[in-house]
Amino acid sequence: MKKTILVLVVVVFCLPAFAQNKFVGTGTCACHNLPKQGKQVDVWKKSKHAEAFTTLKSDKAAEIVKAKGIKVAATEAKECLECHSTGAGEAVEKSFKVEMGVQCEACHGAASGYKAIHNKPENKEKAIAAGLLKGDEKTCKQCHGANKMHDAKAFNFKKSWEEIKHPTPKG
Repeated sequence: MKKTILVLVVVVFCLPAFAQNKFVGTGTCACHNLPKQGKQVDVWKKSKHAEAFTTLKSDKAAEIVKAKGIKVAATEAKECLECHSTGAGEAVEKSFKVEMGVQCEACHGAASGYKAIHNKPENKEKAIAAGLLKGDEKTCKQCHGANKMHDAKAFNFKKSWEEIKHPTPKG
């Protein structure tokens, strides 16, 4: 009986830690840059999301962290990294680089659990069960909108979506 309880405790408390998806980084999304995938990585590379981390190196970012009483550089501050990068402070694989800004996984979820299975239509439900998300307005508004760190520009989801959308071509 004691052995059964111990096994249950291990499963309940330890399994989620092992099962946690890790961030893998946009560099592992190369297939999404093929023409048949709509060159989705190129869409991201041309976006402000790809440059979001770089803005943390600016004089303006230094002014903001100083005014907020943050004792580290903006490129190291959790409060800044939450919106100007993906996966900061989270479980990551060696392929992941926080310096790449707001990456695919900011909207689609940490990919280690679904990256190997999400590329086939018949695996869609399995990929979703493994952590694949579909970004939506709510996801965007976590950073675009009322911002606790600095005044953000007014956010128009429909207009912004037109600039960043990256559908897979039909056919």
